[in-house]
Amino acid sequence: MTLRIIKYRKVWFILSIILVICSVASLALFKLRFGIDFTGGSLMELQFAGQAPPAQEARQVLEKDGLTDFVVQPVGDDGLLMRLPHMDETGHQKILSAYKEKFGDAKELRFESIGPSVGDDLRKNALWSLTLVLLGICSYIAFAFRKVSKPVASWKYGLITLIPAIFHDVLLPLGVFAILGHFLLVEINSAFIAAILTVLGFSVHDTIVVFDRIRENLLKTSGTFEEIVERSVNETLARSINTSLTVFFPLLTIFLFGGETLKWFSLALIIGLIAGTYSSIFLCAPLLVVFQKRSSR
Repeated sequence: MTLRIIKYRKVWFILSIILVICSVASLALFKLRFGIDFTGGSLMELQFAGQAPPAQEARQVLEKDGLTDFVVQPVGDDGLLMRLPHMDETGHQKILSAYKEKFGDAKELRFESIGPSVGDDLRKNALWSLTLVLLGICSYIAFAFRKVSKPVASWKYGLITLIPAIFHDVLLPLGVFAILGHFLLVEINSAFIAAILTVLGFSVHDTIVVFDRIRENLLKTSGTFEEIVERSVNETLARSINTSLTVFFPLLTIFLFGGETLKWFSLALIIGLIAGTYSSIFLCAPLLVVFQKRSSR
C-alpha cells in the first residue's frame, strides 16, 4: 500500500505550523528557565533520613542566612534541590550545617557552583556550537547532492534540511521545556544543548536517507518529480520508523527509571526524536516538491 504523503502535504504543513506557533507562544509567555550552567550560581541537593522537610521550612533556613534569590524544589519524598546564588566553600558549609542542625541527618548528594563569567562563556559557546553544526550540515548536504542538480539545485537540499531542523525539530523541544520550566521549574543546562545537537544529527541522518533514495530514483526510474519523491518516501518509511523506535524505547526507559539527572535530558531527546522523524518524512520531502514546482514556474 502506498501512502499519499506528498499529495496531502498541506495537511502536514498546517499541523507543523500549529505546533510551531504553540511552541513560540509558550516561549514568549513562559520563557526558558536557564540553569546555573548559563546564569552562574550554586546548586545543592540534599537527601534526608526520613521525610524531607516542607519547602517553606527549608526556605526559612536560607532566609535566616540572609539569602533572597533562591529556589527550593522537592525531589521525591526525601530530597530537596536548591538553586542558590554563587557562593564559596565557606558559604556552602554554613548552609549545609544549618540544615543538619535544624532537620537532623542530611546527606549532600551534590553541590555545583559556577561563576557568572563561566556561565556567560558557556552560553556563547552553546550558540556557536549550534550555528556551526547547522552550517556544516547545510554545506555537507549541498556537496553530497551536487550531482543531482535537476530539477532541484543541490544547495536547496541543504536549505530544505535546515528549515525543519531549526523551525520544527529545535523549536518544539524548546516550547515544551518553556512550559516545564514554568510549572515544574525544569531548567535548561548544558545537557539540554547536547540533546538538541544530538537531535539535529539524528534528524539530518533520517532526512539524508530519504533524500538519497530520491537521488537514486531520479537517476534510475522515470516519472514526474512528485511521483518519484512519493515513491522514495514510501520506500524508506518503514526504515525511518523502525530506526526511530529502536532509539525511542531505550530513551523512554531512561526517562522512567534513569533518575532525576537523566530524566529531562532523555525527555528532550524523545521530543526531538519524534519531531525529527516526522519532519524528515512529512516536511523535508514535501518541501522538495514545493521548491521544484516554484522553480518550474
